[in-house]
Amino acid sequence: MKKLAYALGALLGLMSTTAGAWGNHTLAAYRALEVMPEVVNAAAVTVEPLEAFLKSEEKTIEALLASQEAWAAANLEHYPPRPAKLAFTANADRSDEARRLAFAHALRIAPNSKFALFIQPDPRTATGPGPRLPSEAVTTLPMLGNASQKFQPVKAGDSLSALAVVATAVDEPDYGLDINLWDDSPSDWGKMYGFGTLPFGNPVLPYSTQAPFHMGFMHESKVLYTAAPFLKRTFPQLRVYQYSTLASLAFRTGHPYWGWRFTGLALHYVEDLTQPYHASLAPGDSTLKLLAANAMAMAGFAGMKNDMVVLLSNRHLALEKYQSELLLNSALAKQDTPIDQALRHADKDSSYPEWYDLYLRNVVAAQAAGYGSRLAQTLVASVPAGFVSDPAFDFGTQEDKIMLVKELATAQPEARARLDALVAELLTNFGSHSRNAISGILKASNR
Repeated sequence: MKKLAYALGALLGLMSTTAGAWGNHTLAAYRALEVMPEVVNAAAVTVEPLEAFLKSEEKTIEALLASQEAWAAANLEHYPPRPAKLAFTANADRSDEARRLAFAHALRIAPNSKFALFIQPDPRTATGPGPRLPSEAVTTLPMLGNASQKFQPVKAGDSLSALAVVATAVDEPDYGLDINLWDDSPSDWGKMYGFGTLPFGNPVLPYSTQAPFHMGFMHESKVLYTAAPFLKRTFPQLRVYQYSTLASLAFRTGHPYWGWRFTGLALHYVEDLTQPYHASLAPGDSTLKLLAANAMAMAGFAGMKNDMVVLLSNRHLALEKYQSELLLNSALAKQDTPIDQALRHADKDSSYPEWYDLYLRNVVAAQAAGYGSRLAQTLVASVPAGFVSDPAFDFGTQEDKIMLVKELATAQPEARARLDALVAELLTNFGSHSRNAISGILKASNR
């Protein structure tokens, strides 16, 4: 059984280097939230540095972070308790820098996280390029050369719309907040956080180390959990609870900028789990196939397993790239397409339960995991075979050169229509769950 767990870990480890879910979340968030009256009609907020919020609410933050720890211990399976020395304790005499570091340590996020003052404007409504903020001022991770993120600086005291704040923050957890948090990470903080060793992935590859916080394999078979219990060591639920309760506290205590910004941070993990490749170990592949591939690899015949890894990664990347291109193209052209309409489609919002603490697990992840077979079949039938059906091709190394919207322009109309319909359906879920999470946060804030 230990050998099988190791083999499954190797499989998942290679897959987890594909840590993205929906590319630039901000593009989708603007469309999903621009139909939510609670967001678009909210009063403009005044930009406030993180240090000011922490200093003003130090005692209430101390109590909240203690309650977060108690909640996680009671509700999250395989939760590693936070070391007692990392608890956030109010201390009015310390410096702003020391207080911010203590906050990062208590949340167990990367202490070099930027939390810069910036926005990512909506390309659909932008009237010009505006001032630019270099990516290194916002993220600790390198940006791809063709990245759609464009950052603009703001300063304390500026007035911003709630929509711009929350839609900008939705993408922020991909800027290094969850990097190198493990015992075997090449960082000082990972060794003190108590999360244990990286459950899957390569500890020296930065994006791989964030994967257990952005993926949640919560609905696999009992056989897989028995063979590989590390599959349960994923923590998106922790992040959603931490940031959503911080958002509610910020709203209640008169810090609406951080109320909306923490709301955006929480939404990121909700939206990640609407992506089937983040909610299932191997969408489209059965448990039997997974076990067979790993059994053969253990016997010295790794070809089947290696092919599965490449194909899963390629399909994940192809879905993300196609969706990202569609959204960016429509935003730049200032056109309304079916995918934009899907994100705004709010009729399904009320078909889900009202937001509650385990909504991410019981509603979002369960729904996304159920799309696995249909999504894999649709990608194989719609996307050129060289991109999603050839294990000799590595989509990740060629991604900058691939324009999937252009490639699919020559595909069979019926096949592309099925893919477009499925992407729209997934993004309808993205929008509904994002809005429902905001409703829950605002309700908890008495707003």
